[in-house]
This record gives sequence, structure tokens and C-alpha cells, in this order.
Amino acid sequence: MRLPADMDLPPVVSPQEWEAARENMLVKEKELTHARDALAAERRRMPRMAVEHDYRFKGPSGSVSLGDLFEGRHQLIVYRYFYEPGVTGWPEKGCYGCSLVADQVAHPAHLHARDTTLAFVSRAPQANIERWRARMGWELIPWYTLTDHFDADFGVAEYHGTNAFFRDDDDRIFRTYFVNARGDEAMGGTWSYLDITAPGARRSGRTRRRATRRRRRTRGGGATTSTTSRPQRRWPPRAPRASSETQSRR
Repeated sequence: MRLPADMDLPPVVSPQEWEAARENMLVKEKELTHARDALAAERRRMPRMAVEHDYRFKGPSGSVSLGDLFEGRHQLIVYRYFYEPGVTGWPEKGCYGCSLVADQVAHPAHLHARDTTLAFVSRAPQANIERWRARMGWELIPWYTLTDHFDADFGVAEYHGTNAFFRDDDDRIFRTYFVNARGDEAMGGTWSYLDITAPGARRSGRTRRRATRRRRRTRGGGATTSTTSRPQRRWPPRAPRASSETQSRR
């Protein structure tokens, strides 16, 4: 495939100019990261909404409650996937946007290790769901059939969206967050899911070393700034120096 003739490409610059542009961009990216962290902290302080209705779903083994979807954990993330009569391509296909989200979902073991369960819900019968997810390779994601007004009550009756719930030790369930539209497109990675839970990613076991800025020399004799917290490694590694005893034997 050829590039469009009228495609406006950025200029070509020297390595030094590129590095300078990258450093300028890094400043703005760090500002965005700090703002996102502050927003995540504010999200964790959002009030909870008690879930009073006994919502029911149908799973592979029959009827289950919203509490059953937690699978014994304290946090539950529910994604509304549009796979049902009326969706383009039904029953051979589901919503293409929902399918893109499903394709990028990380292995759920990382969520499970942080006391969090991810589940999908749709209006499709279980027989169709099982056939569809087996074809697409999504068997690790629990997927339930909606049987009541859960989708209408939680903002996902007409468009896909992700709800976060919390269950306390007395089995009381609370809605803690909801994201849809473009915000929902970013879901799929472990950290993106944990960031919308009540404890947040950092309190769920996320650790990250703080990068340290240090000056290092470049081949051209100038200096640049590195944000890595690890020392630069040489490749291929240098051969170990021979000891004086080894040299005397040569």
C-alpha cells in the first residue's frame, strides 16, 4: 500500500535535533502523566452507589446473581459487549468496536491476583456466546447473558461501556465507577482496568520505580538527558579481562 500523495509528513532532522524535540515532548508527557495520576486519585475518592436490586444473569451453569459475577473477589469490572439480534452480522459477528476491546484484553490472571474480576455481558443466548468466544479465542473471559434491566440501569443499554463494582465483606455491592465512549476505548490493559477500581492500580499492588534524570555523554561529544533508572548496558558485552595468572600461562 502506497502512502497518500498529499500526506503531510514532519521534517527530517539530525539526531541531535530529534533528541531535543523528544526531550521537549517528554516534558509535556510527564505533565500529562502527573495530571492523570491526580485524576485517578480523585476518582478513588468518588462516592459509592449502593446496588439494591437483585440483578440476574444466565451463565454456562444457569442463573447467577451480580454477586456471583465477583467469583469470590471484592472488585468486579463489567463490560457490556453488543452481541445480540440486531447487531450487524449477527449471529456470525458481534459489534466490531466491542470485538476490538475484547481482542486487547490482557490475561485475567493479573487482575485476579489483585482481587479483581472482569466479566462481559450481552443479550445473546449462552449457546451463541460460547460459540462466538471459542471462535475468537476469548475463553478466559467469563461472559453472561443479560436477563433483566441491568443494562438500562447502568448506562449500557444503547452503547458499550464499562462499570466497576465493589463488594464488601458483608456482601453489599456498590457501583464505584463508569466509563464509556472514547474513555472505554482505552480499556483492555491490566493497569487501565485497575485504575478505574476503587483502590486504584497503585493500591492493588502496582509498583513502579521512579526514574532518575542523569547526564550522559553521546558519541558526538555532547550531552543528553536519560530518564532511565537502570544503567546503560553495552551490547555485545565486553569479554572479561584475563587475570595475571591466566596471562602468565599464555
